[in-house]
Amino acid sequence: MILTFTPNPSVDRTVEVDGLVRGAVLRATGARVDPGGKGVNVSRALAAAGHKTRAVLPSGGPEGLQLAALLEPEGIDLVPVAVAGAIRANVTVVEPDGTTTKLNELGPELSPAEAHALVAAVQEAAAAGSVDWVACCGSLPRGLPETFYADLVRTLSGSGVQVCVDSSGAPLLAALDAEPDLVKPNAEELAEASGLEIRTLGDAVAAAESLRARGIGAVLASLGADGALLVDDEGTVHGEARVATPRSTVGAGDALLAGFLAGGGSGVRGLREGLAWGAAAVSLPGSRMPTPADLNPTAVHLHPSVDFSRVLKGQA
Repeated sequence: MILTFTPNPSVDRTVEVDGLVRGAVLRATGARVDPGGKGVNVSRALAAAGHKTRAVLPSGGPEGLQLAALLEPEGIDLVPVAVAGAIRANVTVVEPDGTTTKLNELGPELSPAEAHALVAAVQEAAAAGSVDWVACCGSLPRGLPETFYADLVRTLSGSGVQVCVDSSGAPLLAALDAEPDLVKPNAEELAEASGLEIRTLGDAVAAAESLRARGIGAVLASLGADGALLVDDEGTVHGEARVATPRSTVGAGDALLAGFLAGGGSGVRGLREGLAWGAAAVSLPGSRMPTPADLNPTAVHLHPSVDFSRVLKGQA
């Protein structure tokens, strides 16, 4: 089983428009409301594919009740931790070419007692049996220290579970010192974490290797239109997955991580599965997570011989 922890979950409304024009009144061509938060999305993707998953998250306010109601039919073992403040309500605007504009609220400010309750809930849920991975995902709400993920990784050390951190900024930088088994940055986060400029695929490999040299077990870097890169004990593999008609990039990185963990959490098999799940998510509206029927394994192409000189599309 894969346990996810989302300290700053949300209710996400996605609105599709023909074009985003600042200051104009726009007519939506489509809209949907989904559970939100990186770890929540990982659990949703796993459950949609028939994998057992448990999700720990804070729950407060009307949005907390709405989030629980949205998650109830998805087959996730939900572990809500009551907090006084309301969780976030986010808005995402998607254009026909897949361009995504996000408006994310800050989320509640948690008290020390609430922070302690979250840690205790993760420990208890991880010890409840058959948990292979704990995925700590997303931003930290106000009130939690930047070292929160790092402290949690150390707390779980020796418990027999592997720990992944998928975050950014100071929380990710602090977590690196705790040596998690896996980190999943995007290109920007990888550059920030390593302190290296990333323009080419070779730069991304060098940045991932620098994190591995600090004691990180594996680095799974999502590179947007350039696919994903895995650097672990088995070596370095780059892969891509073709998407014929992009709908929304929201949750694509979360689906990538879910597929990777479902595929064993290592090596070529994990990367292949992750790329298929991530590409399927891009082809779906809003932050909808793919089911097995949405996957197209033939769209995945792996490149064991990495083209180190390849300039990343975001840098071209």
